[in-house]
Parts: sequence; C-alpha cells; structure tokens
Amino acid sequence: MRKEDCIFCKIINGDIPSNTIYENSDFKVIMDASPATKGHVLILPKEHFKDIYDIDAETAGKLFQLASVVARALKEALHCDGLNILQNNGSIAGQTVFHFHMHLIPRYEGDTVTLKWEEHSVEDMDVEKIRQDIRKAL
Repeated sequence: MRKEDCIFCKIINGDIPSNTIYENSDFKVIMDASPATKGHVLILPKEHFKDIYDIDAETAGKLFQLASVVARALKEALHCDGLNILQNNGSIAGQTVFHFHMHLIPRYEGDTVTLKWEEHSVEDMDVEKIRQDIRKAL
C-alpha cells in the first residue's frame, strides 16, 4: 500500500523523477538527492512502511540481501574505501521521511562524513536489567 502524501511513494509511482539505479517488484534503489558522498544511494521498499517497527521480517530480509548486492556494486564501480549502512527510525534518530529507507553511503579516505557518538561507561547503566528486559521482549 502506498500513501498519497509520501514523497518516496511518489518516487516509486513515477510521479516524481529519480535517478534510479535498480528496481525489482519489491524495491527501488535511487541516488540520494542530497548525497553525503559520491555514490550515496537509498533503497526504498515499494510498499509503504513507516519505519523498522512497521516493516515485516520477510521484506527486511530481502532488503538486506539487496543491500549486500548494491554495496558490492558500489565498491566495484566507485572504488570506495568503505561503506556505511544507515537507517533512521523516528525524528529523534534523524528520520525525516517517514517511509522506511536504507542509506548506503560509500566512504572515501579524507571525506567529511561523520557518524560519531559520545561513548558511555556500562557502569552508568544497569546492564543486567537492560539485558533481561530485552530478552523478555524478544
């Protein structure tokens, strides 16, 4: 199901042009319109899922299989030195388009991309309680 007001659904429908590099019955892979680096692409499921909490496990599995194929193609075509796979969920995590999508960002020696967070000591957390709560939720 696609949403009328979703920009990625409009791209998938062909209502908005995109620089598509691959498409199958489940996904569209496009060049990011505001790339972090040369070759930055997005993988969009054709079905509208808001975020990772909404996507089904089968589609998520297919998406990651496709991500590994696209990643190898980026490495071969662009000779990048590394690659970040990024997927944001919720405004607090940086999600700005609420249609599940995955970023593949080729990395190059000396590029200006930063993905860094402040590390915390586990002594500041009740790791055992957190571990048990997560296990219970699984």
